[in-house]
Amino acid sequence: MTRTVLFDELGGPEVLRLADVEVGDPGPGEVRLRVDAIGVNRAEALFRSGHYIEPVRRFPARLGTEAAGEIEAVGPGVPGLRPGDPVSVVPAFSQNDYGVYADRAIVPAAAVLPRPAGTDAVTGAAVWMPYVTAYGALLEVGGLRPGDAVVLNAASSSVGLAAVHVADRIGTLPVALTRSAAKREALLKEGAAEVIVTGPGVTAAEIAERVRAATGGRGARIVLDAVAGPGMTDLARLVADEGTLMVVGALSGEPTPYPGIELGMPALNVRTYTMHETTRRPERLRRAAAFVTSGLRSGAFRPVVDRTFELAEVAEAHRYLDAHAHIGKIVLTVDRGPVS
Repeated sequence: MTRTVLFDELGGPEVLRLADVEVGDPGPGEVRLRVDAIGVNRAEALFRSGHYIEPVRRFPARLGTEAAGEIEAVGPGVPGLRPGDPVSVVPAFSQNDYGVYADRAIVPAAAVLPRPAGTDAVTGAAVWMPYVTAYGALLEVGGLRPGDAVVLNAASSSVGLAAVHVADRIGTLPVALTRSAAKREALLKEGAAEVIVTGPGVTAAEIAERVRAATGGRGARIVLDAVAGPGMTDLARLVADEGTLMVVGALSGEPTPYPGIELGMPALNVRTYTMHETTRRPERLRRAAAFVTSGLRSGAFRPVVDRTFELAEVAEAHRYLDAHAHIGKIVLTVDRGPVS
């Protein structure tokens, strides 16, 4: 039996419960993992509440796609992984099929990466989702080059901070947008070249002027939008000629217009991106893993972990996530005590 987080209905953090369930043996193409740490992501809160891009298909439902631990057992047809290997799980599967909010979990072997030497479990559970998302959006898909500029909203999120680090490493200019003046210094410390606070009283025209000033009048080759909704039109004004407005999230929960018509149909590329474009394509994932591992080795990359909670505190961790006050990543750790 293994302690597993389940929920029986859609709702807030209070629907989450911890239960003992049978974990079983891994099937073909699967591994069983002893979980030591779990990355908490916005996708799980949206899945739990019924607002994710994929609906919950059955109850009780599970959560979680990012974790670190040790291989316990390997199913048939899984080369290169052995019991005892320290690994990380990257988001590459549906939460309707697998979930890692547990102290032991079965996951697809294709979603497992070796944990780099010297990487502890909390780091191993916090690094892959943000950095693979940033790498895939900015480099694999966006083609960002040295000397370009990238503008990103929700900049204090784990993905936003990873995008800042990636941009700095490849010689591009990261311009961070944040609604909270209290987060400005933290973003500058993490490497943002410019931080624009977009709180009450700040107009879209003022933001656009700040971005033009920061980018030498060119605008951003890529604007990374994690919010979507009606504000997307204002973000489109920040994109350089023939640049890309890339939507990587929908935190606003509001309908999203197509901005090109309202702006007079400029040379503007608009596309969505999810990290599954990278993690479900083996060659892209191989390149992403090499890029992120290199950054970890050099010290250029490190996940910013705001706070850790024990697995039994999962509801409290989700309340903290929903409050939007954190900077970086929230991580669950496994204490392996009895179900409370």
